[in-house]
Formats: sequence, C-alpha cells, structure tokens
Amino acid sequence: MTADQSKNLRVILAQPRGFCAGVERAIEIVERAIEKFGPPVYVRHEIVHNKRVVDCLRQSGAIFVEELDEIPEGAVTVFSAHGVSREVVDEAARRDLPVLDATCPLVSKVHKEGQHPVNKGREVVLIGHEGHPEVEGTLGQIPGKVHLVTTEEDARNLEVENPDGLAYVTQTTLSVDDTRGVIEALRDKFPGITGPDVKDICYATQNRQAAVRDLAKQVDIILVVGAKKSSNSNRLREIGAEIGVPSYLIDDADSLDPNWLDGVSSIGVTAGASAPEQLVEELIDRLGDFGNTIVSPLAGVEENMKFKLPRELVEAAE
Repeated sequence: MTADQSKNLRVILAQPRGFCAGVERAIEIVERAIEKFGPPVYVRHEIVHNKRVVDCLRQSGAIFVEELDEIPEGAVTVFSAHGVSREVVDEAARRDLPVLDATCPLVSKVHKEGQHPVNKGREVVLIGHEGHPEVEGTLGQIPGKVHLVTTEEDARNLEVENPDGLAYVTQTTLSVDDTRGVIEALRDKFPGITGPDVKDICYATQNRQAAVRDLAKQVDIILVVGAKKSSNSNRLREIGAEIGVPSYLIDDADSLDPNWLDGVSSIGVTAGASAPEQLVEELIDRLGDFGNTIVSPLAGVEENMKFKLPRELVEAAE
C-alpha cells in the first residue's frame, strides 16, 4: 500500500489497553530498587513480556538472568511479575539474597487458592498453558498433586486419585470466557469440584478482552501491540480473529505490514497488559504515513486499580 494523504483512516483505540496494575507495580519495583540500591539490580526472567520495557530497564541498570545461580552473592534480586516457584524462593533464602518480589498480587492470590485445598488433602487442577512462566511458578507454589489442563479435551481425559476431593485454579491471563468450557468439562466429569468465584479472574484480562469484542464491531482490522510470547496479547488477537475481523499481533510500529491496510478505512488498536502506551503512540504515527488518521477512543472501563509496593521501597520513597 502506498501513502495516500487524501484518504481518511479512522483509528479507534480500545479502552482499556496496555499496562495493568500488576505490570505497573513490577516495573516501578525495579525502577525504585535501582534508585535506592544503585545498579546493578538483578531480575530473574523478564520482569514483564515486553522488549521495550526490558531494554529501558536494562539501560537503567537492571540485569536480567534466567536462574539465581547467575546472580552474585548479596546482589539485590527481583522476582518477575509472573511469580516463581517455592524452590526459587527457598534458594534465594539459602543464599541470603535480598529479594524484592514483583509477583502480581493476583498471581499470588492464585497461589494461595491452590495451596488451601492441598492443605485439606485435596488434589488441584490448574487451568493454564504449559511452559508459561506464571504456570511454572504456580505449579511450584502448590505442594500437593497438581494436574495441568489447557483444553476441554484435557479436562475430559483427566484421571485423578480422588474424584471427590478436587479443586481448580486458573492462570490469571485467561479470562472467564477462555476458561468457561474447560471448567464446565471439569464439572461434568467431577461434579464435586470446587474453584474460585468468577470475580477472582484477573480484572485486566477480562476488561481488555471485552474491549476487543466491542472494537471488533466497529473496525475493518485490529492491530494488537504486544510481544509474541505474551499470553494475554495473543488472546486479544485471537478474539478479533474469532469474531471475523482480520487481526494482527505486532511488537511495534516497525512490524506493521502496509499490505494489511489495503481496502481498509477503519483500524482498531489495542495493546497487551505489558505493552507501554508509547508503542501505541508510535503505531498511530506510523499509520499516518498511509492516510489522514482520525483517532478516537472507544468508550470503555476506566481502571483505577493500584497495588502496594514492597514495604522497603515505600519507606525509601518517604
């Protein structure tokens, strides 16, 4: 597609989009830790799934590592927003590493919801995606027998030792809609299974997915700004495609394929929970190369959630 400044391109921005409270908290923890203790501050795994965020923090003095054995003795250590296993927590304690835990409080809540039934002798089913850092952390936080299921078929094929003593929890980046079918399949097979109320599902995941559904009613294509390995960003793209609107997941403005805009007059833009607003702004600027952009926000939920920082960082700021 060539630039045509006589053409109007209507750009509608999803509301809400981008950073959630858990991501904002995690990033602020790293920033304040560098400010208080000085660089370097070591972060186990990417603090959130976004290259721009990670690169900015790296430039400020954060060093990202895969495992704790890469961290020098006594170095300030941050756990990522996705959470970590009990084994990692214990290893940090054994090494006396000064730890700041940036685990999203909603992820920590899932850990507790999984631990509670185990303490009563029950088995736990975790609904989530194998290999995702949050899932690995949750599996490692629940001490008893945990079964990981992803699909309705997984649920139907699940075999457990005590069908009458079963509870489930879910990965936070899955919404009520994502998990409904799996939960129904579990309840069909195990009528006595218990689980959290739907209100315990991550508010940010639910809100962003609802916004994409509203967006899909008004646009020709949807562009989702987010990392390829971001679970919630991939799901936003999938929802648009399921509704029948061509939808693309892009890292940044440079990833935009002009051919996607052929015959398009309205573009929906959203961003995953770990994508900064700056990337959205850069995408809008890039879209201006292909026509006269008319940008408007979609009416939607205004989020005002704010999670507390670790006490030692709050005290440093006072």
